[in-house]
Amino acid sequence: MDKFKLPSRHEAGVYSVWIEFSQLAVTTKCLNLGQGFPDYDPPSRFSDYLAQVATEKNSFFNQYTRGFGHARLVKALADLYSKLIDRKIDPMNEIMVTVGAYEALYCAIQGNIEVGDEAIIIEPFYDCYEPMVRTAGGIPRFIPLRNTKPNASTSHSSDWKLDPDELASLFNSKTKLIIINTPHNPLGKIFDYDELTMIANLAKKHNVLVISDEVYEWLVYKPTQHIRIATLPEMWQRTITIGSAGKTFSMTGWKLGWAYGPSYLMKNLCVVHQTAIYTCATTVQEAAARGFEHEIALLGTPNSYFQTLSDELQPKMNYLFKILQDGGFKPIMPEGGYFMIADWTNFEDQLDLNSETDKYKDFRFVKWLSKNIKLQGIPYSAFYSEGNKRMAENYLRFCFFKVIYKTKILLNPLLESKRN
Repeated sequence: MDKFKLPSRHEAGVYSVWIEFSQLAVTTKCLNLGQGFPDYDPPSRFSDYLAQVATEKNSFFNQYTRGFGHARLVKALADLYSKLIDRKIDPMNEIMVTVGAYEALYCAIQGNIEVGDEAIIIEPFYDCYEPMVRTAGGIPRFIPLRNTKPNASTSHSSDWKLDPDELASLFNSKTKLIIINTPHNPLGKIFDYDELTMIANLAKKHNVLVISDEVYEWLVYKPTQHIRIATLPEMWQRTITIGSAGKTFSMTGWKLGWAYGPSYLMKNLCVVHQTAIYTCATTVQEAAARGFEHEIALLGTPNSYFQTLSDELQPKMNYLFKILQDGGFKPIMPEGGYFMIADWTNFEDQLDLNSETDKYKDFRFVKWLSKNIKLQGIPYSAFYSEGNKRMAENYLRFCFFKVIYKTKILLNPLLESKRN
């Protein structure tokens, strides 16, 4: 049977933290704050659009649509991003619709990496980046964000920064691309203008492609602002930007994403997409187009869901921060996204984690927490390369786009054990 074993190029994708911990949450029947999806409904108008499309007397919506994106949807996306980046975007040649941002990332990486090319990945990173690079035959080069204020009384995601010299040292003649994620998952960091300029200057100097994962672009907490790297001087020409309807409309089950950039870069993505997927569901694309058309008309008004979502989530973020802090954790205040990282090591001396056999202690703690406290996060080291996982073991990730009122009650026994 060795003849039919998994090809070695796919070995990096064998393990999935989401499969393991999704199953654990079901088994322990815990409050699952680990996974990044809302557990309550967004405004009904978005699902209403899908219901309308599914029941309209228009047989076209039940058939294949344009392979690189439903015409109405790519036009809406072009209208939106033309405003946001102050550049006229061609809907037919500079935007491609995908099965979630996941596929957009896959097409961007697979469509550009040759065997032996190097890709710079900033740690922590969303866990699909590394296997996607390796599957294409690329070589990941990792660089961690480092906490520049480790002794601060309150930690913020903005305290975590790249070392400029360390970053510059990774660029060479083999570097094909760098992946950035802003707003960041899992840290919640938003790269500021100076940080993006540093990355942009290196990309231009070494003729490197930038893949900018911006799926949390609307989840930005005041006074921070999200800057799209494609808007920096001479960066449109070398940037592919990734977006997500699941994150934009808070409906992750729609599994719809997109990539946009100059046509000569998008051609590579289109080849991978047409080979693997060909086209996405027509009904979902039509519904998303109607949703975008509605929201584009509301931009800048109090009724804009895109712009009020962060206002809705900020109190929940502050609530979780206080609960974790009062409960003995040391949380990091995010600038964007819907995740919060927290240092759990205040409990390390009070707990016996020997019943868990995982190599890294954050995995052991998260499993203990799920089984004994009925609260689940995600171990932070899952977002690091093997060589750097030790620097992440003191943290775990929580999602606050959830019904989190039970968190305080669940944490009481843990806090009591610390006091005793």
